[in-house]
Amino acid sequence: MEITTSTTMLKPVYSTPHPLAGEKVPLTVFDRAALDIFVPTVRAYAAPAPSNEAIKDGLLRAVAPYPHLAGRLAVDDQGRRFLHVNNEGVLVVEATVETDLADVLADGIAAKIDELYPPLPEENVGAALLHVKLNRYKCGGVVIGTIAHHHVADGHSLSIFFTTWASAVREGKDFTIPSAPFLDRAATAVPRSTPTPKFDHWSIEFKKGGDDDHSSKFHAVVPMDKIKDLTVHFTAEFIAELKARVGVRCSTFQCLLAHVWKKITAARDLEPEAFTEVRVAVNCRGRANPPVPMDFFGNMVLWAFPRLQVRDLLNSSYGSVVGAIRDAVSRIDGEYIQSFVDFGAVLDMSGEELTATAAATGTMLCPDLEVDSWLGFQFHQMDLGTGPPCAFLTPDLPIEGLMIFVPSRTAKGGVDLFVAVAEDHVDAFEQICYSLG
Repeated sequence: MEITTSTTMLKPVYSTPHPLAGEKVPLTVFDRAALDIFVPTVRAYAAPAPSNEAIKDGLLRAVAPYPHLAGRLAVDDQGRRFLHVNNEGVLVVEATVETDLADVLADGIAAKIDELYPPLPEENVGAALLHVKLNRYKCGGVVIGTIAHHHVADGHSLSIFFTTWASAVREGKDFTIPSAPFLDRAATAVPRSTPTPKFDHWSIEFKKGGDDDHSSKFHAVVPMDKIKDLTVHFTAEFIAELKARVGVRCSTFQCLLAHVWKKITAARDLEPEAFTEVRVAVNCRGRANPPVPMDFFGNMVLWAFPRLQVRDLLNSSYGSVVGAIRDAVSRIDGEYIQSFVDFGAVLDMSGEELTATAAATGTMLCPDLEVDSWLGFQFHQMDLGTGPPCAFLTPDLPIEGLMIFVPSRTAKGGVDLFVAVAEDHVDAFEQICYSLG
């Protein structure tokens, strides 16, 4: 039984006003390419866990150098959104749960995971951009559920913020941020003096009214109960064997993506002549020219689209599939990123609206996939002082074919895959997902 005890709006207190205080920060073209949604994350901490007060105090200290998170989305007189850095605060919900955390985890917490983070606001404009729910269990354990609006920051940025928050809880009043994050959004999207897009970005990052997605193919939308969320555990030994099969130096992400792309495609039993592609999120900070600091807080992600014929994908070696992934990602270079920035500037001058390409809830991406890698996110550093999270829980994945790779919390060097699979393909995928070949 859960009892909500309080809802509070926490506002950081500054000894001197933050340099961005009161600023109306326009969304960059990268912000507008991000989904207009709140992104949930859920982390569980076994007892003994710090008190709610310690977690909230740490939150206030951590948010102070990230003032956008305490601001609001607003709309200017031209109907365009901006981030108002107005220190309206972070919404915190505290709840007590009349059971032990271990019992809930054993029973399968994912069945009611949407109860562990705050409810999604009905309107994004004007709502708090960061919501936190502290679920306190009888044993003293706590589950921290958060939702943060994607226009504020991408996953890379939020992982750094969460790590900062954990440090602030551990260190208490002794906390000092190691270095201030890079917050100049305008500097990350500077068009050429005469904006000159070299690539066609329509239907890649943005769509016109009535346009379909990147591949201009029809993707069915089905009831959510037709899509099943699976978790697949890849051990360090499995990954080592997989890399050996690739035959050339490659990242853990590249070899696992090649493997899962093959296995899901086989489980879908597609026509050999069909084509399949993967929408791969690419961090552009280090790829831009000039590079953007890795501690930039905001959005700076574009997408690569490796594409193969089903017959070739299934018959090719792991090395060949990794090569196709690598080639597609390599095309997201400084010239492509500058073209994207220039494209946004041209559209701004024309007054044309930009709508991000994004699959709707219930979309069947088949024969395609979409993937995010959270392997670089420092979840093990999110130690509140009593140890790192005992579980990192994914919310419902609302799109068939959506995949997220995260570091395993149970096996050192292992990787967990969260993936949404059509119910008709679950059995076939589970039978072959660990088969190397």
